[in-house]
Amino acid sequence: MLFLSTLAVSCPEHARLESEFLEARDRLRGLVRLRQLSRVEEKRLAEQVAMAIARVKEHVAEHGCQRR
Repeated sequence: MLFLSTLAVSCPEHARLESEFLEARDRLRGLVRLRQLSRVEEKRLAEQVAMAIARVKEHVAEHGCQRR
C-alpha cells in the first residue's frame, strides 16, 4: 500500500499530503461510525479522501520522492 505510517517520509511536502489523506480518511471513518450519513455527505467525504490520494500520487509522480 502507498501509505505506511511507520516508515519515514523524506520529503516534507509528501508528509503534508499524506497527513491530509490520513485526516480525510479518519474523518470519514469517524463520522460513519457515529451516525448514518446522507448520500451527499458520504459522497463528499469519499471524494475528499480520493482527492487526497490523488494529490499524493501526483506528487510522487512529479517529484519521485519515496519513503525511506
